[in-house]
Amino acid sequence: MALSRLQIQHFRNIQSASLEPAGGLNLIHGVNGSGKTSVLEAIWFLSVGRSFRTHLAHRSIAHDQSQFTLFTRLSEGDRLGLQRQRDGDNDVRINGERPQRLSDLAALLPLQLISPESFALLLDGPKARREFIDWGAFHSDPQFIGVWSRYRRLLKQRNQLLRQQAPARQIAIWDQQMAHYGQWLTERRSRWVNSLNGALEGIIRQFLPDVPIQVSFSQGWDTKTELEQLLQQSLERDVQLGYTVSGPHKADLRLRVDKLPAQDNLSRGQLKLLVCALKIAQGVVLGQQQQRRCVYLVDDLASELDQGRRTLLLEQLQQTGNQVFVTAIEPEQLAMVRWDKKFHVEHGRITEQAD
Repeated sequence: MALSRLQIQHFRNIQSASLEPAGGLNLIHGVNGSGKTSVLEAIWFLSVGRSFRTHLAHRSIAHDQSQFTLFTRLSEGDRLGLQRQRDGDNDVRINGERPQRLSDLAALLPLQLISPESFALLLDGPKARREFIDWGAFHSDPQFIGVWSRYRRLLKQRNQLLRQQAPARQIAIWDQQMAHYGQWLTERRSRWVNSLNGALEGIIRQFLPDVPIQVSFSQGWDTKTELEQLLQQSLERDVQLGYTVSGPHKADLRLRVDKLPAQDNLSRGQLKLLVCALKIAQGVVLGQQQQRRCVYLVDDLASELDQGRRTLLLEQLQQTGNQVFVTAIEPEQLAMVRWDKKFHVEHGRITEQAD
Protein backbone atom coordinates (compact mmCIF):
# COMPACT_ATOMS: atom_id res chain seq x y z
CA MET A 1 0.00 0.00 0.00
CA ALA A 2 1.30 3.46 -0.94
CA LEU A 3 -0.01 6.95 -1.57
CA SER A 4 -0.14 7.69 -5.31
CA ARG A 5 -1.70 11.14 -4.83
CA LEU A 6 -2.03 13.48 -1.86
CA GLN A 7 -4.11 16.66 -1.74
CA ILE A 8 -3.98 19.12 1.16
CA GLN A 9 -6.14 22.21 1.61
CA HIS A 10 -6.17 24.78 4.42
CA PHE A 11 -4.03 22.59 6.65
CA ARG A 12 -1.81 24.64 8.96
CA ASN A 13 0.20 26.94 6.65
CA ILE A 14 -0.47 24.84 3.53
CA GLN A 15 -3.30 26.59 1.71
CA SER A 16 -3.40 24.18 -1.23
CA ALA A 17 -1.06 21.44 -2.40
CA SER A 18 -1.20 18.40 -4.62
CA LEU A 19 1.58 15.79 -4.63
CA GLU A 20 2.20 12.59 -6.55
CA PRO A 21 4.77 10.87 -4.34
CA ALA A 22 6.97 8.00 -5.46
CA GLY A 23 6.37 4.50 -4.15
CA GLY A 24 9.87 4.46 -2.64
CA LEU A 25 11.94 7.21 -0.99
CA ASN A 26 10.44 10.72 -0.85
CA LEU A 27 12.41 13.63 0.61
CA ILE A 28 10.54 16.69 1.87
CA HIS A 29 12.92 19.52 2.72
CA GLY A 30 12.70 23.15 3.77
CA VAL A 31 13.61 25.49 6.60
CA ASN A 32 12.03 25.21 10.03
CA GLY A 33 8.41 26.38 9.95
CA SER A 34 8.07 25.94 6.19
CA GLY A 35 5.39 23.22 6.48
CA LYS A 36 7.33 20.03 5.78
CA THR A 37 6.23 18.30 9.01
CA SER A 38 2.65 19.33 8.18
CA VAL A 39 2.80 17.06 5.12
CA LEU A 40 3.53 14.08 7.39
CA GLU A 41 0.83 15.22 9.81
CA ALA A 42 -1.71 15.35 6.97
CA ILE A 43 -0.89 11.77 5.97
CA TRP A 44 -1.18 10.70 9.62
CA PHE A 45 -4.62 12.33 9.84
CA LEU A 46 -5.77 10.31 6.83
CA SER A 47 -4.84 7.07 8.60
CA VAL A 48 -5.82 7.63 12.23
CA GLY A 49 -8.11 10.68 12.13
CA ARG A 50 -6.02 12.80 14.48
CA SER A 51 -2.73 14.67 14.73
CA PHE A 52 0.55 13.36 16.14
CA ARG A 53 1.50 16.92 17.14
CA THR A 54 -1.44 18.00 19.27
CA HIS A 55 -4.66 16.61 20.74
CA LEU A 56 -6.41 19.85 19.69
CA ALA A 57 -7.22 19.01 16.09
CA HIS A 58 -8.66 22.45 15.31
CA ARG A 59 -5.14 23.88 15.57
CA SER A 60 -4.33 22.11 12.32
CA ILE A 61 -6.87 24.28 10.45
CA ALA A 62 -5.39 27.34 8.71
CA HIS A 63 -6.04 30.32 10.98
CA ASP A 64 -8.28 32.15 8.48
CA GLN A 65 -10.33 29.09 7.46
CA SER A 66 -13.27 27.17 8.96
CA GLN A 67 -12.06 23.70 7.91
CA PHE A 68 -9.29 21.68 6.33
CA THR A 69 -9.68 19.00 3.67
CA LEU A 70 -7.34 16.07 3.02
CA PHE A 71 -7.53 13.47 0.27
CA THR A 72 -5.37 10.60 -0.92
CA ARG A 73 -5.60 7.98 -3.60
CA LEU A 74 -3.82 4.75 -2.70
CA SER A 75 -1.82 2.62 -5.09
CA GLU A 76 -4.49 -0.09 -5.11
CA GLY A 77 -7.21 2.39 -6.04
CA ASP A 78 -8.85 3.16 -2.69
CA ARG A 79 -9.68 6.81 -1.99
CA LEU A 80 -9.53 8.27 1.52
CA GLY A 81 -10.85 11.71 2.42
CA LEU A 82 -11.15 13.66 5.66
CA GLN A 83 -12.61 17.08 6.38
CA ARG A 84 -12.33 18.67 9.80
CA GLN A 85 -14.48 21.62 10.87
CA ARG A 86 -13.37 24.16 13.43
CA ASP A 87 -16.40 23.28 15.55
CA GLY A 88 -15.11 19.70 15.82
CA ASP A 89 -17.25 17.95 13.21
CA ASN A 90 -15.50 15.36 11.03
CA ASP A 91 -16.48 14.06 7.62
CA VAL A 92 -14.56 10.89 6.81
CA ARG A 93 -14.95 9.03 3.52
CA ILE A 94 -13.59 5.80 2.08
CA ASN A 95 -14.30 5.48 -1.62
CA GLY A 96 -17.02 8.10 -1.19
CA GLU A 97 -18.78 6.28 1.65
CA ARG A 98 -18.75 6.96 5.38
CA PRO A 99 -16.95 4.13 7.20
CA GLN A 100 -18.56 2.36 10.14
CA ARG A 101 -15.60 3.24 12.36
CA LEU A 102 -12.51 5.40 12.18
CA SER A 103 -10.21 2.38 12.45
CA ASP A 104 -11.23 1.44 8.89
CA LEU A 105 -8.86 4.21 7.75
CA ALA A 106 -5.92 2.68 9.62
CA ALA A 107 -6.73 -0.75 8.21
CA LEU A 108 -6.33 0.61 4.67
CA LEU A 109 -3.30 2.81 5.34
CA PRO A 110 -0.83 1.29 7.86
CA LEU A 111 1.69 3.89 9.02
CA GLN A 112 4.78 3.95 11.18
CA LEU A 113 5.98 7.32 12.48
CA ILE A 114 9.58 8.01 13.46
CA SER A 115 10.04 11.46 15.00
CA PRO A 116 11.99 13.16 17.79
CA GLU A 117 9.01 12.35 20.05
CA SER A 118 9.35 8.62 19.29
CA PHE A 119 11.63 8.36 22.34
CA ALA A 120 8.37 8.11 24.30
CA LEU A 121 8.20 4.48 23.23
CA LEU A 122 11.17 3.75 25.50
CA LEU A 123 11.22 6.59 28.01
CA ASP A 124 7.54 6.98 28.93
CA GLY A 125 5.24 4.53 30.67
CA PRO A 126 3.93 1.26 29.20
CA LYS A 127 0.93 2.82 27.42
CA ALA A 128 2.98 3.77 24.34
CA ARG A 129 4.50 0.28 24.18
CA ARG A 130 1.06 -1.34 24.47
CA GLU A 131 -0.12 0.80 21.58
CA PHE A 132 2.96 -0.29 19.64
CA ILE A 133 2.11 -3.97 20.21
CA ASP A 134 -1.57 -3.41 19.46
CA TRP A 135 -0.71 -1.81 16.10
CA GLY A 136 0.69 -5.14 14.96
CA ALA A 137 -2.08 -7.22 16.52
CA PHE A 138 -4.70 -4.94 14.90
CA HIS A 139 -3.22 -5.29 11.43
CA SER A 140 -2.62 -9.02 11.76
CA ASP A 141 -6.12 -9.98 12.94
CA PRO A 142 -9.35 -8.20 11.82
CA GLN A 143 -11.10 -9.35 15.02
CA PHE A 144 -8.61 -7.62 17.30
CA ILE A 145 -10.23 -4.16 17.37
CA GLY A 146 -13.63 -5.61 18.27
CA VAL A 147 -12.29 -7.78 21.09
CA TRP A 148 -10.10 -4.96 22.38
CA SER A 149 -13.15 -2.63 22.49
CA ARG A 150 -15.21 -5.22 24.38
CA TYR A 151 -12.45 -5.73 26.95
CA ARG A 152 -12.15 -1.97 27.48
CA ARG A 153 -15.88 -1.65 28.08
CA LEU A 154 -15.82 -4.55 30.54
CA LEU A 155 -12.86 -3.05 32.37
CA LYS A 156 -14.65 0.28 32.68
CA GLN A 157 -17.75 -1.44 34.05
CA ARG A 158 -15.74 -3.52 36.55
CA ASN A 159 -13.92 -0.45 37.81
CA GLN A 160 -17.23 1.32 38.31
CA LEU A 161 -18.54 -1.64 40.34
CA LEU A 162 -15.32 -1.65 42.39
CA ARG A 163 -15.80 2.02 43.29
CA GLN A 164 -19.40 1.28 44.24
CA GLN A 165 -18.19 -1.69 46.34
CA ALA A 166 -20.70 -3.94 44.60
CA PRO A 167 -21.22 -7.54 45.87
CA ALA A 168 -18.46 -9.99 44.89
CA ARG A 169 -20.94 -12.25 43.06
CA GLN A 170 -21.95 -9.34 40.83
CA ILE A 171 -18.34 -8.47 39.99
CA ALA A 172 -17.61 -12.16 39.31
CA ILE A 173 -19.97 -12.05 36.30
CA TRP A 174 -17.80 -9.35 34.72
CA ASP A 175 -14.64 -11.22 35.69
CA GLN A 176 -15.66 -14.21 33.57
CA GLN A 177 -16.14 -12.10 30.46
CA MET A 178 -13.00 -10.06 31.09
CA ALA A 179 -10.96 -13.23 31.44
CA HIS A 180 -12.33 -14.60 28.18
CA TYR A 181 -11.57 -11.51 26.09
CA GLY A 182 -8.40 -10.69 28.01
CA GLN A 183 -6.89 -14.09 27.31
CA TRP A 184 -7.73 -13.72 23.62
CA LEU A 185 -6.02 -10.31 23.47
CA THR A 186 -2.98 -11.63 25.29
CA GLU A 187 -2.55 -14.55 22.89
CA ARG A 188 -2.67 -12.23 19.86
CA ARG A 189 -0.27 -9.76 21.42
CA SER A 190 2.19 -12.48 22.41
CA ARG A 191 2.04 -14.00 18.95
CA TRP A 192 2.82 -10.64 17.33
CA VAL A 193 5.77 -9.90 19.63
CA ASN A 194 7.21 -13.35 18.91
CA SER A 195 6.96 -12.63 15.18
CA LEU A 196 8.49 -9.20 15.70
CA ASN A 197 11.52 -10.63 17.43
CA GLY A 198 12.54 -12.54 14.33
CA ALA A 199 12.66 -9.43 12.14
CA LEU A 200 13.99 -7.22 14.92
CA GLU A 201 17.04 -9.37 15.60
CA GLY A 202 18.51 -8.81 12.16
CA ILE A 203 17.81 -5.06 12.14
CA ILE A 204 19.28 -4.53 15.62
CA ARG A 205 22.36 -6.47 14.54
CA GLN A 206 22.85 -3.85 11.80
CA PHE A 207 22.07 -0.84 13.98
CA LEU A 208 23.64 -1.83 17.31
CA PRO A 209 25.96 -4.79 16.60
CA ASP A 210 27.75 -4.68 19.96
CA VAL A 211 24.69 -4.21 22.16
CA PRO A 212 22.96 -7.36 23.53
CA ILE A 213 19.30 -6.32 23.52
CA GLN A 214 16.57 -8.64 24.79
CA VAL A 215 12.95 -7.97 23.84
CA SER A 216 10.12 -9.72 25.70
CA PHE A 217 6.38 -9.43 26.22
CA SER A 218 4.89 -8.86 29.67
CA GLN A 219 1.22 -9.81 29.65
CA GLY A 220 0.23 -7.68 32.64
CA TRP A 221 -0.14 -10.36 35.32
CA ASP A 222 1.60 -13.46 36.68
CA THR A 223 1.90 -16.00 33.87
CA LYS A 224 1.41 -18.86 36.34
CA THR A 225 -2.12 -17.69 37.21
CA GLU A 226 -5.24 -17.77 35.05
CA LEU A 227 -6.72 -14.32 34.55
CA GLU A 228 -10.13 -15.10 36.08
CA GLN A 229 -8.45 -16.61 39.11
CA LEU A 230 -6.21 -13.55 39.45
CA LEU A 231 -9.19 -11.19 39.30
CA GLN A 232 -10.89 -13.14 42.07
CA GLN A 233 -7.76 -13.26 44.24
CA SER A 234 -7.12 -9.52 43.89
CA LEU A 235 -10.74 -8.45 44.41
CA GLU A 236 -10.25 -7.10 47.94
CA ARG A 237 -7.23 -5.03 46.90
CA ASP A 238 -9.02 -3.77 43.77
CA VAL A 239 -12.03 -2.70 45.85
CA GLN A 240 -9.77 -0.74 48.21
CA LEU A 241 -8.04 1.00 45.31
CA GLY A 242 -11.16 1.44 43.19
CA TYR A 243 -9.68 0.01 39.99
CA THR A 244 -8.42 -3.24 38.45
CA VAL A 245 -4.69 -3.46 39.17
CA SER A 246 -3.68 -6.38 36.90
CA GLY A 247 -4.70 -7.65 33.50
CA PRO A 248 -4.08 -7.11 29.77
CA HIS A 249 -4.52 -3.35 30.25
CA LYS A 250 -1.16 -3.45 32.08
CA ALA A 251 0.74 -5.33 29.35
CA ASP A 252 4.16 -4.04 28.33
CA LEU A 253 7.04 -4.57 25.92
CA ARG A 254 10.30 -4.97 27.83
CA LEU A 255 13.62 -4.04 26.27
CA ARG A 256 16.74 -4.80 28.26
CA VAL A 257 20.49 -4.58 27.86
CA ASP A 258 22.46 -6.83 30.23
CA LYS A 259 19.30 -7.32 32.33
CA LEU A 260 18.82 -3.55 32.78
CA PRO A 261 16.20 -1.38 31.03
CA ALA A 262 17.52 -0.26 27.65
CA GLN A 263 16.93 3.41 28.46
CA ASP A 264 19.36 3.12 31.38
CA ASN A 265 22.17 1.65 29.29
CA LEU A 266 22.00 3.33 25.88
CA SER A 267 22.95 6.79 24.66
CA ARG A 268 20.40 9.09 23.00
CA GLY A 269 21.71 8.13 19.58
CA GLN A 270 21.52 4.43 20.40
CA LEU A 271 17.99 4.82 21.77
CA LYS A 272 16.90 6.51 18.55
CA LEU A 273 18.35 3.65 16.51
CA LEU A 274 16.55 1.13 18.74
CA VAL A 275 13.24 2.96 18.26
CA CYS A 276 13.87 3.04 14.50
CA ALA A 277 14.61 -0.69 14.52
CA LEU A 278 11.33 -1.39 16.34
CA LYS A 279 9.32 0.74 13.91
CA ILE A 280 10.96 -0.74 10.82
CA ALA A 281 10.43 -4.27 12.11
CA GLN A 282 6.69 -3.59 12.48
CA GLY A 283 6.37 -2.93 8.76
CA VAL A 284 8.61 -5.84 7.82
CA VAL A 285 6.51 -8.33 9.79
CA LEU A 286 3.30 -6.88 8.35
CA GLY A 287 4.65 -7.54 4.87
CA GLN A 288 5.78 -11.05 5.76
CA GLN A 289 2.52 -12.09 7.39
CA GLN A 290 -0.13 -10.13 5.50
CA GLN A 291 1.62 -9.31 2.21
CA ARG A 292 0.75 -5.69 2.90
CA ARG A 293 2.99 -2.66 2.75
CA CYS A 294 3.46 -0.08 5.47
CA VAL A 295 4.18 3.62 4.87
CA TYR A 296 6.99 5.13 6.95
CA LEU A 297 6.90 8.78 8.04
CA VAL A 298 10.28 10.00 9.29
CA ASP A 299 10.38 13.52 10.71
CA ASP A 300 13.71 15.28 11.17
CA LEU A 301 15.81 12.21 10.40
CA ALA A 302 19.13 14.01 10.86
CA SER A 303 18.36 14.89 14.49
CA GLU A 304 20.83 13.28 16.94
CA LEU A 305 22.26 10.91 14.31
CA ASP A 306 25.70 11.20 12.77
CA GLN A 307 26.33 10.68 9.07
CA GLY A 308 27.04 6.97 9.40
CA ARG A 309 23.86 6.27 11.34
CA ARG A 310 21.75 8.34 8.94
CA THR A 311 23.09 6.27 6.08
CA LEU A 312 22.38 3.03 7.93
CA LEU A 313 18.81 4.06 8.73
CA LEU A 314 18.04 5.17 5.17
CA GLU A 315 19.46 1.98 3.74
CA GLN A 316 17.32 -0.11 6.08
CA LEU A 317 14.22 1.86 5.14
CA GLN A 318 15.03 1.49 1.46
CA GLN A 319 15.51 -2.26 1.81
CA THR A 320 11.96 -2.68 3.12
CA GLY A 321 10.66 -1.78 -0.35
CA ASN A 322 7.96 0.34 1.27
CA GLN A 323 7.00 3.96 0.68
CA VAL A 324 8.97 6.38 2.85
CA PHE A 325 8.53 10.11 3.53
CA VAL A 326 11.50 11.85 5.18
CA THR A 327 11.75 15.48 6.24
CA ALA A 328 15.00 17.42 6.51
CA ILE A 329 16.18 21.00 6.57
CA GLU A 330 19.03 20.57 4.10
CA PRO A 331 18.92 17.86 1.39
CA GLU A 332 22.71 17.70 1.57
CA GLN A 333 22.35 16.13 5.03
CA LEU A 334 20.82 13.06 3.35
CA ALA A 335 22.71 12.86 0.09
CA MET A 336 23.94 9.33 0.79
CA VAL A 337 21.02 7.65 -1.00
CA ARG A 338 19.25 8.22 -4.28
CA TRP A 339 15.82 9.73 -3.68
CA ASP A 340 12.96 8.68 -5.93
CA LYS A 341 11.36 12.11 -5.52
CA LYS A 342 12.20 15.36 -3.76
CA PHE A 343 9.76 18.05 -2.66
CA HIS A 344 10.75 21.52 -1.50
CA VAL A 345 8.50 23.33 0.98
CA GLU A 346 8.62 27.09 1.41
CA HIS A 347 5.98 29.12 3.27
CA GLY A 348 3.49 26.29 2.83
CA ARG A 349 4.07 25.94 -0.92
CA ILE A 350 5.22 22.52 -2.08
CA THR A 351 7.22 22.08 -5.27
CA GLU A 352 8.48 18.83 -6.76
CA GLN A 353 12.15 19.05 -7.69
CA ALA A 354 13.96 17.31 -10.50
CA ASP A 355 17.33 15.69 -9.77
